[in-house]
Amino acid sequence: MMPPRIASLGTVMQLAYVPADIDAALAYWTGTIGAGPFFWMGHVAMDDIRYRGEPSPIDFSMAIGYWGDIQIELIAQHNDAPSIYKAWRDAGHEGVHHVCICVDDLAAAQATAEQAGGIVVQSLNVPGGGGAIYVDTGGGPGTLVEILSLSSYAGFAMMRDAARGWDGRDPLRGR
Repeated sequence: MMPPRIASLGTVMQLAYVPADIDAALAYWTGTIGAGPFFWMGHVAMDDIRYRGEPSPIDFSMAIGYWGDIQIELIAQHNDAPSIYKAWRDAGHEGVHHVCICVDDLAAAQATAEQAGGIVVQSLNVPGGGGAIYVDTGGGPGTLVEILSLSSYAGFAMMRDAARGWDGRDPLRGR
C-alpha cells in the first residue's frame, strides 16, 4: 500500500507570495495579469501563532484576489518576529512561497502530511473558528503547503465572485 500523500488532501486553491514590494506585486497582478480585485486585510489578528513550535507575535497584512478560480495571496510582514515569511524574505527568495489546500479536519490533514514526510513549520488559529498549518515538504524554496480549515469560506466566495467580470476599476479594496 502506498503511503499517504499530501495531494490526497484536496486541490490547491491558492498561490501565495511574499514579495519584496507588495505595491509592485499588486500592480503586476492587477495590471499585467488582470487578476483581482484584491482585498486588503491589514495587520491580521491570528491566535496562537507558532513558528517551529515556539510562540511568535507575527504582525502581517495580506491582499487576496482571484485569477479565475485560483486565489492569489500577497503577504507583507511588518515586524521581525520569526516566521515563514521573514525566513523567505531574509533568504532573498522570489516566486511562489506556498500553495494552500482547504480541508474539513485539520488534525487528520496534519497527520497525513506528517506521514508523507512533511514538517509543520508554522501554525495558527483563526479567530472565529479554524486554523492553518504550513508544512515544509522538503523540496526547497516555494514548497510549503498551507493546510487551512475555516468555519466559513463565505469571504473567499465573495472575493471570487467580485473577480468574475471585474472591469479593472478599484483594484485594491479596504486599504
